[in-house]
Order: sequence, then structure tokens, then C-alpha cells
Amino acid sequence: MNILTIITHPIQSSFNHALLENVVKGLEQSNHTVDISDLYAENFQCAMTDADFAQFHNKPMPKDVLAFQKRVEWSDGLVFIFPIWWWSVPAMLKGWIDRVISYGWAWSDPLNPDSGFLKERKILVLATAGASKAALAKRKYDESLHTQLNVGTWGYCGFRDITTHFYYELHSETPLTRRQSYLDHAQQLGSTVFSSPDS
Repeated sequence: MNILTIITHPIQSSFNHALLENVVKGLEQSNHTVDISDLYAENFQCAMTDADFAQFHNKPMPKDVLAFQKRVEWSDGLVFIFPIWWWSVPAMLKGWIDRVISYGWAWSDPLNPDSGFLKERKILVLATAGASKAALAKRKYDESLHTQLNVGTWGYCGFRDITTHFYYELHSETPLTRRQSYLDHAQQLGSTVFSSPDS
């Protein structure tokens, strides 16, 4: 399968980039073809401009948006790797969603959540959090992230096969054993999520 992997973290030495490296290892072990998009390294323009509203007037979208949409069209599945900041996705990724997942290409009917055009693709989401699982659940942040992404974004565009995993309690005092277990798990997900039982 062709897998587009999108990472959103500005620091190359971050744990998010380590997750990326291990996911890619798993994907390549299962003979998937991987296209890596580092939104920060690519200097993706995350702020919408008036040109982005061409989508609502049947006019061509900006060239950078069209280029990204071609990368999504090439893919059979997508991987998103990002930190949870202020109980949401980073602004860079939110801007990617705002601009690339556009009307007329990813979805068509604002009153019909089943109007998405990206139905045939799988999604793997790996998100890192400094807080514990209990802390997120106590304030229902886990539920809000599910609603925001799986229902309000991915689901609205037609994605139905979605695997989401949070890696909790990542900070300066996180034991190396826990970090390594997370990395091993990410590699395992890369090797299994997009592979059929018969492959």
C-alpha cells in the first residue's frame, strides 16, 4: 500500500520524530511505500487566505493545496503523528486540515456527514501527551479529541477505518523503558495496521 505519513512537530530530536522513524520501519517491514510529509520542514502555509475560498466558487485551489491533495489521492492510507497541545492538534496540523481537506474534494454536503470522498483509506493517528491517561479522562479531553477528529474531521470526510493511539506521560522524567515500549509499539502498528490478515 501507499502510505502518506504526516508529522507535525518543529523539533527534529523530539519524541514525535522518533515515533515517525519507528512507524516508518514498521511500514517498510510490511513492504508499504511511504511518503513522509514534515509540515514544519516543508514550511507548509497553515493560515487560510482568500485564495482558499476558491473551493466554494468552483475555482482552482492554491497550488500547494492541490499538490497535497495529489499526495493524499496517491495514498491508500494516512498516518498522522503529533503532540496534543492545549487539548487539540497543533496549529500547523489544524491549518493543514483547514486548507487541504477542502469542500468539493474531501466532502460535499455540509448537512450530510456521509458525503465524504475519502472512504477507501485507512488512518493511523499517533498522538503524544504530557498528561496521564487518567488526567485526560477526568476532564473528558479524550472524548473531545475523539469527537473533534474521528467524528468531526475524519468521519466527515468519509474515513471509517481509523486507529488512534495516545502515548501518555511524556516529559523530561519519562523512563527510558517507557519511551522504548512506545517506540516498539509504534513500529508494530506500522507493520500491522495497513496489512491485511492474509498478507
